[in-house]
Amino acid sequence: MENIPNAVVKRLPMYYRHLGELKESGVERISSGELSERMNVTASQIRQDLNHFGGFGQQGYGYNVESLHTIIGNILGLNKKYHVIIVGAGNLGRALANYTNFEKSGFVITGIFDINPDLKGEIIRNVSVSHIDELETFLKRNKVDIAALTVPKAVAAGLADRMVKFGVNAFWNFAHVDLKVPEHVIVESVHLSDSLMRLSYSLSNLEK
Repeated sequence: MENIPNAVVKRLPMYYRHLGELKESGVERISSGELSERMNVTASQIRQDLNHFGGFGQQGYGYNVESLHTIIGNILGLNKKYHVIIVGAGNLGRALANYTNFEKSGFVITGIFDINPDLKGEIIRNVSVSHIDELETFLKRNKVDIAALTVPKAVAAGLADRMVKFGVNAFWNFAHVDLKVPEHVIVESVHLSDSLMRLSYSLSNLEK
């Protein structure tokens, strides 16, 4: 497949979400213009984005909602199952563990770890919390595709380095630090403060 622009990749989950909502509402077909009104993306942009993967629509016919939803899900890799661990069982880690849509999309939480010994054995959404000292043993015995890091930045980099050595190649990073990992390792960083500051910038300029 050709190298897909990052901007297109970032819009794919949005297409998937809106098409899923249309599917649940019983909508069978939709034009790029109708999808454009719903998503606040131009019809031309939608057609350009989908053309990277083959187009899928027909002039005067539009898109089959269920079919396109499935195709985009496959492009996103959601036809596969991913084993996920959460490192950090604080408020954010718990919120992630309790988010039911992960399982619907094929992301199965198989382990939760924390440094606090008082949390050991606590059950969060059918998963028992383990102490962080048990992490490496778990990684040796279990396949882990993605590690979600909801820990302080002071320890995030060291934990990531340890997990890479045991074959973890993807991190969902909520720690306020940019991880330095080998080139083959994928990192998706979610800096909540950055998002809030972008919102602040937009609001500040709106008020001028």
